[in-house]
Amino acid sequence: MIICTTISELRTILNGQRGEAPDGLIGLVPTMGFLHDGHASLMQRSVNECAFTVLTVFVNPLQFGPNEDFDRYPRDLERDAALAEKHGVDLLFAPSVQEMYPTRPLTKILINEVADRLCGASRPGHFDGVGTVVTKLFNLVQPGRAYFGMKDAQQVAVIQQMVNDLNTPVDIVPCETVREADGLAMSSRNVYLSSDERAQAVILSRTLQQAERMLREPGMTAGKLSAEAAASIRTSPLAVIDYAELLTYPSLQPIDPDQLLTEMNQTLILALAVKFGGTRLIDNRLLQSAGGGLNV
Repeated sequence: MIICTTISELRTILNGQRGEAPDGLIGLVPTMGFLHDGHASLMQRSVNECAFTVLTVFVNPLQFGPNEDFDRYPRDLERDAALAEKHGVDLLFAPSVQEMYPTRPLTKILINEVADRLCGASRPGHFDGVGTVVTKLFNLVQPGRAYFGMKDAQQVAVIQQMVNDLNTPVDIVPCETVREADGLAMSSRNVYLSSDERAQAVILSRTLQQAERMLREPGMTAGKLSAEAAASIRTSPLAVIDYAELLTYPSLQPIDPDQLLTEMNQTLILALAVKFGGTRLIDNRLLQSAGGGLNV
């Protein structure tokens, strides 16, 4: 596996790769590092589907707010490189902040509507930072496919909207959320949780499972489902809810609280963001509604 840290080296390597195999599909797996099995599943899928896989490890300051955890975000490049090589990654690109932003960027990607709700509402500017760095990585790597985990379903929706709007020639490949044995969605931030917080954090996946069962109940409305989800999370004393919302997906439009879910015919998302101490966790479940019933 090749490891590089500069844009000039990355371009030289990829230009050579395209010259040797011009028809070979390049896969991109963008990450902020401190890799876990969820990232491993993205890498493995890219390796299986593409001729050449590029993994990027970059903690992007543009997507962190002033009171967020940029400085303490976990980093372990040596460990990341070992895991990437184990899963067959061809090239690991791990630039510094100075390499990616040598001067203060005056050009940014601004994404509206789909980025304004959920995490976008509580983290202003977050998705503009995501869109900007992902656009830079797409321009640098020029992949045919890019792989993103559905744990952050809003991020997938935002990036797909950006690609569609800008006619970016890359296929976005959403990948299923990978979970711990008890159901907690894998996240680099799980390392922050105390033992008590970790034990209580499973309420997120349990709430999503409960909501799946509730969807089949006669007379279930969007408002009632969201309220029941919030009530379920509050049974964990350490949980502080940022949001628990049912929206359409991928447009992320609100649903009339009185809307009977069995009368809808589209994909929905129940999205959760909950803080345990200083750690903010997200999780979600996509649901396919259909008149007369709902199929998960």
